[in-house]
Amino acid sequence: MGTINNYGNILLPAGSNTIDVQSLLTAALQADAIPLNNIENQQTTLQNQMSALQGIQSDMQALQTAVSDLTSTGGSVNSFTTTSSNSSIVTGSADPTATAGSHSIVVNSLATTSSYYTDPVTSGNSITQGSFDIAVGNNQAVTINVTSANNDLNDLAASINGQNAGVTATVVTDATGSRLALVSNTSGSAGNITISNNTTNLNFNLANQGQDASLTVDGVPIDSTSNTVSTVIPGVTLNLAGAAQGTTVNLTVAPDANQASSAINAFVSAWNKVIGDLNSQFDVTSTNTGGPLEADNTLRSVQDQLLSAITASVGGNGGIVNLASIGVNMNDDGTLTVDSGTLANALNNNFNSVQSMLQGAGGVATFLSNTMSQITDPAQGSLTLDLQGMQQSNTSLANQLTAMQAQFRTQEQDLTNQYSQLEVTLQEMPGLQSQISQQLTSLG
Repeated sequence: MGTINNYGNILLPAGSNTIDVQSLLTAALQADAIPLNNIENQQTTLQNQMSALQGIQSDMQALQTAVSDLTSTGGSVNSFTTTSSNSSIVTGSADPTATAGSHSIVVNSLATTSSYYTDPVTSGNSITQGSFDIAVGNNQAVTINVTSANNDLNDLAASINGQNAGVTATVVTDATGSRLALVSNTSGSAGNITISNNTTNLNFNLANQGQDASLTVDGVPIDSTSNTVSTVIPGVTLNLAGAAQGTTVNLTVAPDANQASSAINAFVSAWNKVIGDLNSQFDVTSTNTGGPLEADNTLRSVQDQLLSAITASVGGNGGIVNLASIGVNMNDDGTLTVDSGTLANALNNNFNSVQSMLQGAGGVATFLSNTMSQITDPAQGSLTLDLQGMQQSNTSLANQLTAMQAQFRTQEQDLTNQYSQLEVTLQEMPGLQSQISQQLTSLG
């Protein structure tokens, strides 16, 4: 087999007029391929690092959502629950703007909704053409015209529902025939239906008169057009289920310890996932290697920032000064464990202090939220900038690789051309040798 000298020229072994082009090309190009392989290996390493960092970013975002639930004024730690002494009469729900306390409620009567129905219309009989007016409360009356196109009950009901008359029309069928039923879309006295100017053969009957609910809340008389009352107790919605004059129902509004506990446990789970991600990058295995990001100083700084933020404390606050005070304890590896008994005791007996420890100006959750904003900010967060740097490096490597591959292909083509030219020369050599021998013989 031939060799290639330092100038890229192909040399044949003495006495040979054939070459193994594939072997020559392989030998020549192996050395030139080393830089290509190095860049490809760097790309693989960088892509593994980006993938690991993106996974950590995703888990950090989940943690940030969990922390937000602890700090938000509309979050779980600000939630309230209501308890009724008689849920068959009244129940309630509360939003984060409510105030803890107890309220005395008496429901004298429920709100009713106005409704009408017609006499039965037997099968095969049509409604005489004509019209009638429907008015709801003080609203302007809507005229319903009965023509050949809608003079059966189903078509008439559809026609009424398309008129925005403030009622819902249905057809009710039983053994006596079918009847048109109208129900006001507005409960209470303000939704009373009036039927007038009827020139059809339909006979309308009053089923229910709309009336307001009557109740007292903490001794204050209240009228409500609906059995859902949301304007009496700030942040609390009353749901009236039954009327019982003279029966007092106690409705208690209190912080929702169960929802707060669930939010704190959700935060701990999200925290442990992130810390587990970080630990896996820096743990040294039996092969003395960590994760793809073991040498990433930005990530080590993030780990230090998080651990510093989570151990923050607040002053005073009735003994609730940090997470450990409510049973959220740190393990040696930075993960957290919840003592459910201690947490329940703190939430049930010292809820306001737990809120303050988490949400105050220097609260643990507030401090952690601010720290995480610096880490995860989509424009200037440390993880964002770290990933952007990796992406830029990957782009640079890709450009280098493209240029080197083009150069490599050119060199490969040049060597192949040299071989082809040499092959032609080798094929011509036997004839040249014969001519030289003849000339030498003639000279002798």
